[in-house]
Amino acid sequence: MKSENKKHNLKINASAVVYIILRIMVIAVMIIQFFHGNYSNVFICLLTLILFLIPVIADHNLNIKLPTTLEIIILLFIFSAEILGEIHSFYVRIPYWDTVLHTINGFMMAAIGFTMIDILNQHPKFHISMSPVFVAFTAFCFSMTIGVVWEFFEFGMDQLFLTDMQKDTLFSAVSSVYLNPDGVNDTVMVEGITETVIKTASGDVIIPGGYLDVGIYDTMKDLLVNCAGALIFSAIGAVYIKNRGRGKFASRFIPQLKTPEEIRKSRQLRREFIAERRAKKAAKHKKKG
Repeated sequence: MKSENKKHNLKINASAVVYIILRIMVIAVMIIQFFHGNYSNVFICLLTLILFLIPVIADHNLNIKLPTTLEIIILLFIFSAEILGEIHSFYVRIPYWDTVLHTINGFMMAAIGFTMIDILNQHPKFHISMSPVFVAFTAFCFSMTIGVVWEFFEFGMDQLFLTDMQKDTLFSAVSSVYLNPDGVNDTVMVEGITETVIKTASGDVIIPGGYLDVGIYDTMKDLLVNCAGALIFSAIGAVYIKNRGRGKFASRFIPQLKTPEEIRKSRQLRREFIAERRAKKAAKHKKKG
């Protein structure tokens, strides 16, 4: 019993420490961006602070236990994507930053899809006996669907607000049937491109380094690495089900539905915490009066 309590305390401490450190860093960045007049970045910081509440909402409102490892990955992912990626331009400055984050996203979304199916499977009203392979495949499909929807979002933002969320890529060669003078379905290859000249009404725009691909390469790369992350977790999830929930490695990434006893204890702890805060406020108010 003592060892279980010790593990629980370590879980709370580890996730709480990461949460507090990241929250302080985000608030510091938000203050700096505010004084620099970068109000769009201030909004990103506020959005990040809201997204940090995802583990809390899962625990308190959905009664889902997030493993410490997964909870920390979620917090670091949000910070890396929003603060480092968007505000500090890591997407542009650090090679493969976007690729790594999309791989992790595929992994996490597969974990969420897996958990949804597993929870439904445990529910008495929705219980269905599903094979490990089928559950893994469904989790994979869920992750890929989220990945595709996100790419739709990036495309929409780029078209409507010219944000360039789909990062452009330089190529030194291009192959296209559009360049074929005969108008047939045979590609024409252009190699050794050193720069691209764009004619505009206000003058020429020169793009050094090659041909500028607008978004499609980034989109397909993101979906491919999302697929890789989803496949990795789906394999882990299938093994986890096959071993009937045993395995320390897999359990670090798979959320669990709270038992009725755990739900009761959580609610009791929250009530005690709220009562304690009210008592302190009342005592402080009484002392001032």
